[in-house]
Amino acid sequence: MTETVVSYARTPMERLEPSRFWHTFSDMNKVSQGPKFVVERAEGAWLWDDNGDRFLDGTASLWYSNVGHGRREIADAVHRQLTTLDAFTVYGDFANRPALELSERLASHAPVIDPRVILTCGGGESIETAAKLARRYWATQDRSAKRHLISRTGGYHGLHGIGTGIIGMDRFRTGFGPMVEDASVVPHDSVRALEEEILRVGPENVAAFFAEPVIGAGGVYAVDAAYFTGVSEVCRRHGVLFIVDSVICAFARMGDWFGIERYGVRPDMIVFAKGVTSGYQPLGGVITSGEVAEPFWNRSGNPFHHGTTYAGHPACSAAASANLDILEREDLFTVAMELETQLDGAVRTLADHPLVAEVRSGTGVMAAVQLTEEALGERGITTAAVFAEARARGVILRAIPHSLLISPPLVTTWEQIDHLVSTLRSALDAVAERHQ
Repeated sequence: MTETVVSYARTPMERLEPSRFWHTFSDMNKVSQGPKFVVERAEGAWLWDDNGDRFLDGTASLWYSNVGHGRREIADAVHRQLTTLDAFTVYGDFANRPALELSERLASHAPVIDPRVILTCGGGESIETAAKLARRYWATQDRSAKRHLISRTGGYHGLHGIGTGIIGMDRFRTGFGPMVEDASVVPHDSVRALEEEILRVGPENVAAFFAEPVIGAGGVYAVDAAYFTGVSEVCRRHGVLFIVDSVICAFARMGDWFGIERYGVRPDMIVFAKGVTSGYQPLGGVITSGEVAEPFWNRSGNPFHHGTTYAGHPACSAAASANLDILEREDLFTVAMELETQLDGAVRTLADHPLVAEVRSGTGVMAAVQLTEEALGERGITTAAVFAEARARGVILRAIPHSLLISPPLVTTWEQIDHLVSTLRSALDAVAERHQ
């Protein structure tokens, strides 16, 4: 395969500098002084910038473009809905048919007993909703002291207030002050550590435990089925709600609807977003068990005072339903299981690279390539440098401090996976050569 390195002699957008747009997760001092990488269009697993250069989307944007880019039928579904009912609140007894139908469909697939569905605008909002609902539920049981929230090292739960407070990565909390004082973090792979923490805090004070089926943004860390069986039993034994954050892992990313099915457990709540619409519209939600819903559904005068302006948005719900149609019609659940194996085999060929300490893959369509301590320390190599080299060669990955993350759309072909991995190797080679 001929390798192409993209030149960034910039294009029409450069004349708009300086931009007033504040980029998410960015050092704006650096970003504001350079040219922008302007994504102009996308189709399948490919992106094009405003130079007309093509790039392979190796991250499904931010883990969400499960059915790939450019799906006309989703756009058409949104257009039809907007020309019928653009938007209206779902507060009180108001509803709209797309939100009602989507809720029934999601509930029918959820591994939750007697499920109920709360719709939001994204994953961060959904974590806030689940955490508040957990605390409010215990208050209805006359156990209002149960406020403490436990999460895992490396876990990512969005960056709203509560999400920031329970995130398992310290760098995202720095400088904000305490967001949630009644919270703690335990090792991501230890059932015993969870139980010890519950006993330390006191089961009478713990509201919920949050866990991703596979830790995604924190570095792609998977555990075996015994772990989730164990934590489910610990939570049940001590009266702690078990909340699964499936924002990344759901909607075929792990070959099933919510990712947690692989481990054979039934949580009290599931948080979802991203792949529910494949990013075509912002939508998320919480699926909660009938037991958690009971005091709000079956007792008069006990509303859950929480909600968002655009919750249950009809156009977002229409996008989700069209997206789920594609997942089912093209059986992307089976495709994902095949792609999981293909990606695992391909990315593990990088394990012998001198800069690579570890490759993590094989559970879901996602992988991480971690650099060695020597590379990151003595040699002064950064994952950002590898990211830049890969992008210059036409492949977009995600860089976190110690690893490069891979999570392509589920429509990515084997040839594209091969291209992605070979390009990443070339990028590693180029960085290694500069830091000899």
